[in-house]
Amino acid sequence: MNRAETATEQKMQKAYFHLPGLFEFYELYRLFLPLFREHREWFYENFEIGSIYGAPADCLWGGGRVGFGDDASEKVFSLMREYGISARLTFSNSLLREEHLSDRKCNALCAALSRFSENGVIVHSDLLADYLKARYPELYLVSSTTKVLTDFDDFTKELDRDDFRYVVPDFRLNKALDRLEKLSDVQKRKVEFLCNECCYIGCTDRKACYENVSRKNLGEDCEDHICRSPGGDEGYRFSRAMENPSFIGIEEIKNTYLPIGFSQFKIEGRSLGSALVLEFLLYYLTKPEHQLKVREAIYLDSGLDLF
Repeated sequence: MNRAETATEQKMQKAYFHLPGLFEFYELYRLFLPLFREHREWFYENFEIGSIYGAPADCLWGGGRVGFGDDASEKVFSLMREYGISARLTFSNSLLREEHLSDRKCNALCAALSRFSENGVIVHSDLLADYLKARYPELYLVSSTTKVLTDFDDFTKELDRDDFRYVVPDFRLNKALDRLEKLSDVQKRKVEFLCNECCYIGCTDRKACYENVSRKNLGEDCEDHICRSPGGDEGYRFSRAMENPSFIGIEEIKNTYLPIGFSQFKIEGRSLGSALVLEFLLYYLTKPEHQLKVREAIYLDSGLDLF
C-alpha cells in the first residue's frame, strides 16, 4: 500500500462516541442532534455518535451514577430513533440479587427498548446479564467500567466473552498501548475507552465508590462515599481530566488509536450539568472554528436549563 492509499484509508476510519445522559440531558440532545445532522460540516467528518447512555431516576438496576433524569422514556427513545442513534440503558448495579430481577420499571424500559433494533444495556452483574440475554435477546450488552478491570489479563478475558459487544476497561488501561496494540482485530473492535475520567489515577477506592451508588439505587440506608483522593473534594473538572495521564484527546484518537484499530470511545458525564456536557460535545465532535456557532445555538434556546 502506497502513502496516498494509507492516507485515504486513515481518513475513512471512523471514531464512534458514546455520550452521557440519555434521560438526564434529553433537552440538550433535542437541540444538539438537529445541529449535528443539518450542519454536518461543523463537525469532524469521521467522528460519529455511536450511542447515548443513561437511566431515569430511581432505577433499581442502575449503577455507576445515581440517575436523575425524569423525561418520559417514550419521547427519549423516539428522539434516538429519529436520529438513528443507539440508546443504552445504564444498568450497572453490582449488587443485584435474584429478587431484584422482577423490577417492573427496569423490565418495562428493557421491553420498550427491545422493540427497536440496535439498542443495548450496560451491565456489571452477570446475574443481570444472563437474565437480559434470556428475556431480551434483541438488546446487546456492554461490560461496564464499574467492574474496575485494571489487570490487563482480566480485561482480555472479558473481551473474549461472547456475552458482550463492547467492554469498557478501567481508565488506567487507556495508555497500555504496548499490550493494546497486540490485541486481535476482533478484540480491538470490542474495546470502548473511557476518555475523560477525572478520578485520581492512583485511586484505590473506585470499586467501593461504585458499590455505594449500587446500594443507594437498591434503596439501602447508607452513608455517602467520601472521596479521599487528591482533588476529590472539588468535583469534576474537565480541565483536570485533560491533565490526567489516562486522558484520551481528539489528536490521540486521530493519530494513535484509530490507526491501530480502535474506534469506540466513551465520554462520562451523567452526573454533571448540561453546560459541561455541552463542552464535551464541542471538544470531541465539533471543529474549533464552528464551536461558537454550536454554543450560541444551544445557549440562545430559552427552554434549556444549562446549569
